[in-house]
Amino acid sequence: MRVTAAVLRHVATARPYDRHQPLELTDLELDEPGPGEVLVRVKAAGLCHSDLSTIDGNRPRPTPMALGHEVAGEVVGLGSEDSLLRVGDHVIATFVPSCGHCHPCRDGRPALCEPGAVANSLGELLSGGVRLHEPGGGRVNHHLGVSGFSDHIVVSERSLVAIDPGLPWEVAALFGCAVLTGVGAVVNSAGVRMGQSLVIFGLGGVGLSALLGAMAVGANPILVVDPMAGKRELALQLGASHALDATADVVEQIKDATGGGADHALETVGAPSVLAQAFSATRRGGVTTTVGLPAPSAQLTVAPLTLTAEERVLQGSYMGSSVPAIDIPRFIGLHQAGRLPVDKLLTHRLTLSELNEGFERLARAEAIRQVVVFD
Repeated sequence: MRVTAAVLRHVATARPYDRHQPLELTDLELDEPGPGEVLVRVKAAGLCHSDLSTIDGNRPRPTPMALGHEVAGEVVGLGSEDSLLRVGDHVIATFVPSCGHCHPCRDGRPALCEPGAVANSLGELLSGGVRLHEPGGGRVNHHLGVSGFSDHIVVSERSLVAIDPGLPWEVAALFGCAVLTGVGAVVNSAGVRMGQSLVIFGLGGVGLSALLGAMAVGANPILVVDPMAGKRELALQLGASHALDATADVVEQIKDATGGGADHALETVGAPSVLAQAFSATRRGGVTTTVGLPAPSAQLTVAPLTLTAEERVLQGSYMGSSVPAIDIPRFIGLHQAGRLPVDKLLTHRLTLSELNEGFERLARAEAIRQVVVFD
């Protein structure tokens, strides 16, 4: 079938993106779903820093690539009669397909699926190859197995989770990346407990989702760090106890506010200097968790003695260390119960033709979560 998708043909070397237009709306041929695959009519797709890091080359991906990975939509076709999904199901896409058979999957860690990681790096679906082509036959790569800035997509059913059909599309999309990553990092990776102190560095969609997750589990106090005054104000409205300007000496402020350092620090920026700050802001025995995605060449220096003598922990979190089939429904349940007000993170609703303007807005840190809404 013929679809319209946003395609990145080359890494964007010039900004602003609203002028240079790195994403090109292109008519492509979409193959029918094969065994284990599903055809989805996209209803909403969020703009994420993982998309932006592909556009600016910070996370190199094979081009041309149809971007977009934070997606909610409706199943309209099945490639297998024995699929667990049904036509008409409302679904959310996750950015790592889980094969269910490799060691991490069998160990309950689908975010680290090995075949899924290989497929994502190649720009392919889990079953191999691509389903998007130029009208002349040229290959167009998939973004994280999804390529959601398109009216229809073919994805592995291992990338999809069925959800409550009562959830608005533009809110549902956020659960596939921002919420899964941010809330998951707090409750799964870090295991923050009621009454423990937490400092969050970076207040994008993931950082603010983490704040909501921290509120849900009863962390206290909750400190946030960001250079943007508007984001700090929103964080205070959402329940943060302290909002610190990232341009100041925040480490000492955090230690003063927490009586020597936070129990937990969460870094969402993807900058080694910020991660070093986060690690320094924890107390003896503190845990620092990073979800940021720095450039592959970036390095971090940590005094090894602090890991032993002070029992500090430095760990990564990918996709919130989540099991999407379990965590997405439970996070949605918390939202519907009023404990995860994810809708407050949605700042802009866009059309597909406004993507480049949206990514320039994201690059300027002038938005929290923007969502393309399809008719």
